[in-house]
Amino acid sequence: MTSITLTHITEPVAGNTIFLYGNEVPAKVLPFKKEEVAYLMQCRKNDAESLVVLSHLQKDGGCHKVFVQNFNADLESGESHEKLRRAANKIVEQLREEWKSNGEALRTVALTGEGLIPEEMIAFMEGVVLADYAFDKYKSKATPRIAEMMVDDRFVTPEELQRNQNQWRRILQCRDWVNEPVMALNAEKFADLLAAEGKKAGVKVTVFGQKQIESMKMGGLLAVNKGSVDEARFVVMEYKPKGAINKRPVALVGKGIMYDTGGLNIKPDDYMQEMKSDMAGSATMAATILAAADNKLPVWVMAFLPMTDNRPGGNAYAADDILTMYDGTTVEVINTDAEGRLILADAIAYSNQFDPEVIIDAATLTGAAVRAIGTYGIAAMQQEAENPFNLMKIVGGMVHERIVEFPFWKEYDELIKSEVADIKNCGIAQAGCITAGKFLAHFAKHPYIHLDIAGVAYYPKRESFYGVGASGFGIRLLYGFLQTYDVL
Repeated sequence: MTSITLTHITEPVAGNTIFLYGNEVPAKVLPFKKEEVAYLMQCRKNDAESLVVLSHLQKDGGCHKVFVQNFNADLESGESHEKLRRAANKIVEQLREEWKSNGEALRTVALTGEGLIPEEMIAFMEGVVLADYAFDKYKSKATPRIAEMMVDDRFVTPEELQRNQNQWRRILQCRDWVNEPVMALNAEKFADLLAAEGKKAGVKVTVFGQKQIESMKMGGLLAVNKGSVDEARFVVMEYKPKGAINKRPVALVGKGIMYDTGGLNIKPDDYMQEMKSDMAGSATMAATILAAADNKLPVWVMAFLPMTDNRPGGNAYAADDILTMYDGTTVEVINTDAEGRLILADAIAYSNQFDPEVIIDAATLTGAAVRAIGTYGIAAMQQEAENPFNLMKIVGGMVHERIVEFPFWKEYDELIKSEVADIKNCGIAQAGCITAGKFLAHFAKHPYIHLDIAGVAYYPKRESFYGVGASGFGIRLLYGFLQTYDVL
């Protein structure tokens, strides 16, 4: 991750400088020449969110650039902060292109400004750090990145910086996990990795192996795993701080399909591309609980992460099979490519025994969610969890990881009724996102929130500061939810 140091910036530094210009301030306060200020003011008048690049020649013949980023500080904070993050991405992209053509360039950036508050500086820094990420470990030539970012200490305290860096580090770590191909990160390796990370962060991690999963009779997880030569894993993580504000845990459940071929209902054409990302739900929940522990949030949190790949080999489970789940529910298999809900159902049912205040799952679950709202937010549903869901919606607006509530009317239950079992694992094409949520809600015996992150967990093309590939979308939402959990 970008190295960040706090310093008192009073004059130009070596490398490039980014100057954030928010609310109107007297021209004499701006550290620029008279003609530069006049040009800047004209650009600002034409476009309140313009980027002005000033080039200053240095004594050694080099060129010192100052990126003056104008922004509208009068907007609602969620929108204003998102625009700052996206503006940061554009500057990072511009710097990266320059560095590609000049490999010896000094990759140091200084960040200062006038007319802004600490929250705005933090938002911009967040954009820089997240935009600067690149998954290039398998490339022969590394992507040029920022070596050091010096930040004006007038706007950020060391404590604020550390808290945010802890969260950003977990987001980037989540991206790494999701971007790894299954040949390098299968269920067993991911479980071991989380156990090691938990030990360092003070999070208790219990890893259940194949034989234990069999003895627990997790019929959904075992069925999906039947076509694979790799064993399944079920990981339980627990962060329980002293003096936690909640007497019962918040349960986070994450889909961990390490790779999804569709099983015997194999995916057509290029639909299998990017299916290494089908474990983004488990990566998101693991990163969230680790970030909560890093920053010592006073919230008792548990994570339940079922892991396997979905393959068509060996004695793979098939459509028409009837499974007996962890809680005894029988499920008719309609489509083996509706596998994520099967492993999640076992995990949700298992979490009930801990009497959670709320169960929240995150999963790259349905194409129907993408078709409904595109790649701009999370399709969500709730069952008897109106208060925590409302808090989550508010937080989503603040961090701009927004959620859209879909109905959970009882009529949708009819669409997953089976003639030969208690329920079936998918219904008709219509309302596919909702019926997937309804299937999962059947197994939740406590207030329940379902987050379908299929449209936002992985971007095939660069999506601003979320980058290309794994995005880490949802971690800032869930962390913010836990951070404000005392409201409930």
